[in-house]
Amino acid sequence: MNRRTLVHMLFPVTIGVVLVAIWQYLVVAFKVPAYIVPSPWATLKTLVSNWSVLGHATLFTLEITLLSLLVATVLGVIIAFIFVQNRMIETAFFPYVVLLQVTPIVAIAPLIIIWINNTVVALTICSTLVAIFPIISNMTLGLRSVSPGLSAYFKLQNASRLQLLLRLRVPSALPNFFAALRIASGLSLIGAVVAEFVAGTGGSNTGLAYQILQAGYQLNIPLMFAALVLISAIGIGLFALMTLLSKLVIGRWHETEQEHRQ
Repeated sequence: MNRRTLVHMLFPVTIGVVLVAIWQYLVVAFKVPAYIVPSPWATLKTLVSNWSVLGHATLFTLEITLLSLLVATVLGVIIAFIFVQNRMIETAFFPYVVLLQVTPIVAIAPLIIIWINNTVVALTICSTLVAIFPIISNMTLGLRSVSPGLSAYFKLQNASRLQLLLRLRVPSALPNFFAALRIASGLSLIGAVVAEFVAGTGGSNTGLAYQILQAGYQLNIPLMFAALVLISAIGIGLFALMTLLSKLVIGRWHETEQEHRQ
């Protein structure tokens, strides 16, 4: 780990520690009741004492998030490939992709949950609908954003459409693809949480959103904060994972990553 990377990691961690310390001080100094705003220490104790429940809920939410991210990535890339190959298809269907994006998930999630009996499948579909748009739009843009000179050279060499796609368009689209993954990973988590709020499922298929709902009904605010901390941790972890994956795949050769190193 070089010095620049260490500095980039140290600054956010330091700010986070300072903010948590201020939060702890203000809650203790002004004697704020835990049922209004719990202290970080109270939240941590609740997280530890309720880990048997919160741990299972975290795994369930993470499962829905990862499944929806995988489905959104596969479908989004396939749709982007189709759009790039045929302008008429893109012109005809892209407005409906936008329609899916602008339609609130809370409006269509109840229908999906009613139509599909399997809770995991229903929540995954809801989350996928939230996460798929950046994959389609960014990947389509990346596949079209090729150098005109390189495109002319490939045509001069009588490259087939498949060779043009795999050897020119796909490498050129990788930065857009990984940028879309960073966005979609967060949206898939949001979609999973919102869908579970709408579903309000109980029993074994319960995630962190259900724990927040139950904590709200019971006025157990420390438990609510503990669940929120876990949701934030999942989101940060996914973003960091996608950033690391981007550096591993294109960090050594693509100019966009080379600029970040300077």
